[in-house]
Amino acid sequence: MSGPHRPVASAGGADPVPSPFAGLPHSMNVALTRGLARITSGAVFPYQSAVIRIGFSLTWLAFLLREWVNRDELYGPDSPWSWQMARQLNAANQAFTVLMWSDSPRWFEVVYAAAIAAAVMLLVGWRTRTASVLFMVGVLALQNRSVFEGDGGDNVIHVMAVYLVFTRCGQVWSLDARRARRIPADGRDVVGIVMWAFFAAVLTLVTVLDKLGAGWALVFWGALAGQAAWWLVRRYAPGEPRSVVEMTGNVVHAGAMLVIAVQVCFIYATAGWYKIQGPQWENGTALYYALHLNDFTPWPGLSHALAGNGLLVMLITYGTVIFESAFPFALINRHVKNVLLPMMMCGHVGIGFIFGLPFFALGMITADALFLPTSFLRWAGDRIGRTLQAVRATPTSPTVESPTWLPGGAVVRQPMEEGHGDADGEVEAET
Repeated sequence: MSGPHRPVASAGGADPVPSPFAGLPHSMNVALTRGLARITSGAVFPYQSAVIRIGFSLTWLAFLLREWVNRDELYGPDSPWSWQMARQLNAANQAFTVLMWSDSPRWFEVVYAAAIAAAVMLLVGWRTRTASVLFMVGVLALQNRSVFEGDGGDNVIHVMAVYLVFTRCGQVWSLDARRARRIPADGRDVVGIVMWAFFAAVLTLVTVLDKLGAGWALVFWGALAGQAAWWLVRRYAPGEPRSVVEMTGNVVHAGAMLVIAVQVCFIYATAGWYKIQGPQWENGTALYYALHLNDFTPWPGLSHALAGNGLLVMLITYGTVIFESAFPFALINRHVKNVLLPMMMCGHVGIGFIFGLPFFALGMITADALFLPTSFLRWAGDRIGRTLQAVRATPTSPTVESPTWLPGGAVVRQPMEEGHGDADGEVEAET
């Protein structure tokens, strides 16, 4: 039988710090104490948070670039959902979009370009905290401008863009992580100060012009003040204040990661249970009708061939319902989860290809990647990093040197094509 839990002695020989869960049973006390230490000592699941940062920003960036030629019809002045109609709807549902600040075509072009820039910033992990806020603003600005555009993938990005603001998703695989390894945390950050001052001036201007509602003004001013407090404490208050700030950020990050995981489970669970209630899903024919929708058949021959195989249609229909309904429960067992995840990802690849929904597929694959094992993500990141290093290290135009004869019997080597002479570049006498 295990003995009572011993409090941990603090540094310097001071009195031991009692566990905040000392009144609970020993096993629960130990588990909660370890869990609290885990979420406060560092950012949990740094590789998973980096994956969703890269995945969702890449999906949104690819969508914006793909629809560049159609941007005016989707979200701009030529949209069937006019600016006045969008303004009336947003006034009713209190949705946030900076495109409602002006109906000028130039303003739309600025916002669209800024959304692309924010996606690039978040993708490479440069100034991740600022980039995550700008990414959220860009996503909300365009999607709330035309709420009837897009598909389920847009809804996932819409929600995840808000959650990413509360994560520390630049701990690995980012320019921020590389800069942190090279520059001490308390070093001067001129670029960061300039960016903070610029956005403070912009936020002041839009607040004075009454472009923000009270709620969103509180959100953005709170984010700006929090960033300033974070920088001041890290630079001028080492020790306990800095530790408290770090712990607070880690706890918020852990909570955001938990919310993202629960959100993904809700997406699959609700999709599966709603399918169960449909008669076409119950009798195994739902896929047949989906393959005959003109708007989702970029390959009519392939779609009709699949629809003509009754057994395959039934297996995929029932398999989809089973996998989606079982997904939240499969996470309980690590081995079942690691088998189910690749199958779900392959299914989304098939959806993206067969139904012509690449951005929906990429968004859902990113959501699935949240549950990939850390060991696999580190292995994949290492392999990709080695491949990129090998590509950069490959010489593009190797040359050697050919001899040029000079008066007096000397010879100077000149560059020439590979395979013709030596490459030592010496000046030597004729023998």
